[in-house]
Amino acid sequence: MMRSMFSGVSGLRSHQTMMDVVGNNIANVNTAGFKSSQVTFAEAISQVVRGASGPTDDRGGINPAGIGLGVRVSSIDGVFTQGASQVTGRNTDLAIQGDGFFILDTGGERVYTRAGSFVFDAAGSLTGGGGALVQGWVADQFGVIDSNRPIGSIRIPLGQVVDPVATTQVELGGSLSADTAIAGTAVSSIAVFDSLGNEHEAQFSFTKVGANDWTLGVAMNGTPVTVTPATVQFDSAGQLTSASPLVVSGFTPPGADPLGFDLVLDGDLAIVQFGGTSTMEALNKDGSAIGHLTGYSVGDDGAIAGQFSNGQSKLLGQVATATFSNPAGLERGGASNFTSTVDSGEPLVGTAGSGNRGLMSAGTLEMSNVDLAREFTNLIIAQRGFQANSRVITTSDEMLADLVNLKR
Repeated sequence: MMRSMFSGVSGLRSHQTMMDVVGNNIANVNTAGFKSSQVTFAEAISQVVRGASGPTDDRGGINPAGIGLGVRVSSIDGVFTQGASQVTGRNTDLAIQGDGFFILDTGGERVYTRAGSFVFDAAGSLTGGGGALVQGWVADQFGVIDSNRPIGSIRIPLGQVVDPVATTQVELGGSLSADTAIAGTAVSSIAVFDSLGNEHEAQFSFTKVGANDWTLGVAMNGTPVTVTPATVQFDSAGQLTSASPLVVSGFTPPGADPLGFDLVLDGDLAIVQFGGTSTMEALNKDGSAIGHLTGYSVGDDGAIAGQFSNGQSKLLGQVATATFSNPAGLERGGASNFTSTVDSGEPLVGTAGSGNRGLMSAGTLEMSNVDLAREFTNLIIAQRGFQANSRVITTSDEMLADLVNLKR
């Protein structure tokens, strides 16, 4: 049989493989997180029919002669360029802008993906396609994450709460009118919280007793309580000269710890005494009621922050990412997932934005990085290559037929 026929057969096989790869790329043009592949050909083997000889005194050198025996697929490499981002509006959809992969646990096996379409299941676990568990770190009860610990499944119970915090400080500010008559008053109130998170009304009544002297009375839910000291004094320029903060005590809500707090008069908006209308009011306080989880958001570093009904925000967890020294060495596992191999290197796990890891973008998905213009060009190349190799086989067959028909 003729060598050219076998070379043509190898060309058909190789270009069929190229067509398979191109077809798979085009089929996944709208697959989130999909990374395209490219085929590289190489000469199969070459048969040496004449060796080389060096020049002598009476003749020149002779070059080697060899005949190639076809083509083979040298490699099928992944193309890990950045795909376009599509805005979805779902805050659990994540895209990595830069290098890195999300880490998923599929029945005890670690896989890596760029497809960040995640949801929280009924148990509060952040999951990807097929129920794979997204890996990262869960914050402790104080909202602290130790990224030096091993990663695990991110599970955030949707019914969790933040504990109430009792009020320990209230800040008053504004102006007590210097024009107020003796025995005149200025009143303001604010809601404060006890150790159980229950809300109580704290009322502050300033009564003028002298040109620059006032007394302060405090009532909790309408019941007078103790305030120390109870006098507030100003100088002739209207600036506060008496001690601050004042201490409010003497109130114990039912079933809760005694509720007492510092009353700050010299804060950022210190209380003063000027002419005109009194504008004194309670400006700020600490403490909060019990908070129920109402929503969450994901930051650029993958940190998941929960928003609670009491207005507080708390760090709940953080999504981990992994990079590889040779991403092309990863093995495809379907569903836009990859597994590590000896050639990809060990995964380097960390937080998004650290090292050479890309940042995360919440509410978006990374789409396929398939370039249709290039794929259609490769489609034509594969088709014409297949046709050309078919012609080689046909021509070789005709030559063999001519050889057989030499004697009739």
